[in-house]
Amino acid sequence: MNVTTKSDTLETPLSEAATDADKVETWGSFGLFLLKLLLAVLVFRSFIFSPFSIPSESMLPRLWNGDYLLAAKWPYGYSRHSLPYSVPLIPGRILASQPEAGDIVIFKHPIDQKDYIKRVIALPGDTVGVIGGQIVLNGQLVPREEIGEFEIPVSENTSCAWGAEASENGEGKPVCRYRQFRETLPNGRSYDVLDFGLTDADSFEPVMVPEGRMFVMGDNRDNSEDSRFRAAEGGGVGLVPQELLVGEASIVMWSTDGSAEWIKPWTWFTAARWDRLGETL
Repeated sequence: MNVTTKSDTLETPLSEAATDADKVETWGSFGLFLLKLLLAVLVFRSFIFSPFSIPSESMLPRLWNGDYLLAAKWPYGYSRHSLPYSVPLIPGRILASQPEAGDIVIFKHPIDQKDYIKRVIALPGDTVGVIGGQIVLNGQLVPREEIGEFEIPVSENTSCAWGAEASENGEGKPVCRYRQFRETLPNGRSYDVLDFGLTDADSFEPVMVPEGRMFVMGDNRDNSEDSRFRAAEGGGVGLVPQELLVGEASIVMWSTDGSAEWIKPWTWFTAARWDRLGETL
């Protein structure tokens, strides 16, 4: 009887100790899993793809306010701007590569260091100017032809700018219509742009792009502060240093018209622009 009691007395603490050890091991494994997951996400965002949102209409008709896209991080090499918050862990640019004219690039603003997105028009050695809204590249007018109007639904994220025609679509819903042109660069890259009419920015004296820089423009030509404007906080970007490149716009992964409300989950789906998902850029 004494032996049995002694055995029972020893069994309980051992069982409790084993349970505590299991808990420690479980929490340790979970912490290690979270650390590995965080590291994997950090590597993915820094060196492969990173998400970005479009907060304006400067890149209409290609990109809409409310689009969420993935940017490829490897095409132009890596720098501290590849890392979250531009942590200075990468000296200079490694595996550096120059963008091509026509690329849609994401870069840090030269003054305020915020993410901007524009299209590359000219590269080092090119002379670029604008006459009557038409690009002059290396002394030659970049051809453009007017095509069908661009139509975009009015929403929380989209209102008609001064150059738009407010109208209705076939379903009686309000839309904005703009004059649209197809522009073709000397390397054969074509894309669509909007033009509201002549503005001060439609005339730009030719400049030569220096080494290590790039001349960028928004596709919404009369609603974009780009390389036609002197670099200023929250405004123009001037001739952008290529060392500020973050990545190349790749694919639209989500798009919303801005009407969703967190307290109404069904609006998360009704606000989605489903036809834009998966569009490559």
